[in-house]
Amino acid sequence: MGTSLYLEEKFRELGYEELVKAGDIPGFYTVVDTGRPGPEVLILAEMDSLICPNHPESDPQTGYVHACGHHAQCAALLGVAGALKDPAVLGRLWGRIRLCAVPAEELIEIEYRTELKNKGIIRYYGGKGEFLCRGYFDGVDMAFMVHTSDQFAVRQGSVGCIAKSITYKGRSAHGAAAWEGINALYAASQGMSAVNALRETFMEEDMIRFHPIVTHGGEAVNAIPEKVTMESYVRGSTFEAMIRENRKINRALSGAALSIGGNVEINDFPGYAPLYNDRNMINLVKAAAEIALPHGGFRIHGYMNQGSIDMGELCGLMPAVHPYVAGAAGICHGDDYRIEDPYTACVMSAKWQLAMLLLLLENEAALAKKIISEFNPRFATKEEYLKYVDQINCHGDRIIYHEDGSATVRV
Repeated sequence: MGTSLYLEEKFRELGYEELVKAGDIPGFYTVVDTGRPGPEVLILAEMDSLICPNHPESDPQTGYVHACGHHAQCAALLGVAGALKDPAVLGRLWGRIRLCAVPAEELIEIEYRTELKNKGIIRYYGGKGEFLCRGYFDGVDMAFMVHTSDQFAVRQGSVGCIAKSITYKGRSAHGAAAWEGINALYAASQGMSAVNALRETFMEEDMIRFHPIVTHGGEAVNAIPEKVTMESYVRGSTFEAMIRENRKINRALSGAALSIGGNVEINDFPGYAPLYNDRNMINLVKAAAEIALPHGGFRIHGYMNQGSIDMGELCGLMPAVHPYVAGAAGICHGDDYRIEDPYTACVMSAKWQLAMLLLLLENEAALAKKIISEFNPRFATKEEYLKYVDQINCHGDRIIYHEDGSATVRV
């Protein structure tokens, strides 16, 4: 909550007293009304960090560190907020601007988020999906967010993901009497091998990725592991591909447990929707780059990013775009990631976003109205979208053993 509280304080120093706070989770938003009719534009900045203990700037107790540039996003959002207090800036705009500091873009610590979900604190694992569900984006007509990177660019989009927690269940026994136990670690190893055997069946255009980690692998070296826990995603370029291939992956994971007489609990959750940047919004960020960014260098990449971001939660409902600003160096999420050029990452990012806002909302918000009129949403309402992604939820043991020795597998 520390980052959220810090930003709240800075917003109040700028004169923003009406902050709508999430309360039981970090984050807030405020609305700037120009006093002239027009659409409402959502501008976002992410607050969360990563866990990278080897990073020189990481917290020694937790390993938390900003190895993705979200802190620079927050600085840029403050710059935008400050500029909108200038009557000369606000006087050129029509409509409303919603400034939002949003948590939990990094889809990590799934076990912890599951605890929050079980307590009823959250419903979705990503911050934007949770804010959408809570109504914090109600009334918004379009959205953008600039992410820190090593270049000025925008891609066609990013893959989505299904979040998974996997628990292999066996039976403990002394290591010297292994025939009395069921080794959950062996089942987990077989499960990963079984999924690896599926990889050549994933079609290239679906961009399917499965990359599990083992979070608990046993209790003692002289005891057969009775419980092994894993976390992973199933990434893909479309909802249809993710849901289809996730069933195949669950079949492989379950078959490994069945092969040794164990069981596996697989809990699937909606992760992130695939992001498809709106074509008109891509043109917007390019035009704004020609105004605000020095020396050109802005690039439009004709491919999807293989990483997942939760900006996709919005793109099926409204025109949205997620470009990148330069200023960072090193490997994103790596131990050498850093903000090498703070002026570019923070100040130039804020100027670029203000240029986008100006293009959208000047002249009675003519461009914003045009983009909205030409947008074809996949989902008519947020309720329709949330109902769709909720079908991904599937929990519990996947194998039922019967008295006659047979078994039923649920994938």
